[in-house]
Amino acid sequence: MPVARHDGLMLSVVIPTLNAGATLAATLSSLPAGLADEVIVSDGGSIDDTQAIVERLSARVVTGDKGRGQQLARGAAAAKGDWLLFLHADTRLGHGAAEVVRVFTNEPANAWRAGVFRFRLDDAAWRARLVEMGVAVRSRCLKLPYGDQGLLISRALYDAVGGFKPMPLMEDVDLVRRLKGRLRLLPADAITSAARYQRDGYARRVARNLSCLALYGLGVAPSRLQKWYEK
Repeated sequence: MPVARHDGLMLSVVIPTLNAGATLAATLSSLPAGLADEVIVSDGGSIDDTQAIVERLSARVVTGDKGRGQQLARGAAAAKGDWLLFLHADTRLGHGAAEVVRVFTNEPANAWRAGVFRFRLDDAAWRARLVEMGVAVRSRCLKLPYGDQGLLISRALYDAVGGFKPMPLMEDVDLVRRLKGRLRLLPADAITSAARYQRDGYARRVARNLSCLALYGLGVAPSRLQKWYEK
């Protein structure tokens, strides 16, 4: 069933990619029917089958230099929507998300708020549940959600706060800080692949994420953090 929005407002989904062929098809295929008026994949130079997947699943691709911040900004610049929904290429929306999006975007006051989904991992391990609990606390108490939780924001608010900056890392934290508390936790899940946690080890991955956040808070440049993170 199409997702009706008041006054004919359009919604654009923006997904940054870099060699995301392993997860992108599932992400695109799981978007609820009628959720978006357009889907834009902002690619940073993939050499796998990412662009072939985009063409097969009828999304639109824009290309340019890699770096998630500038890819998100590039996708937003190309989007026509009055509302923008930013998703990672390994994140799927859970049951009921389409209705949650409809309700949120149909409320005029939410044009000056943004929404993020509950964080979930597609792993039955108890370690995954601990990570989810930690992210929930971070989201509610510190108002610092993960980029993996998606971001639903009106074009008006996105432009008013300056949008995504061309940062290689911490672009999500940077934007959320500029929202200054105008953030709501939406009652639906964003389900992210646990592959990175399984590959690196849950404890190591969480420690690295928290270290990056702490160092960024202390003023370390995102370009330096990226070099350390990628090692």
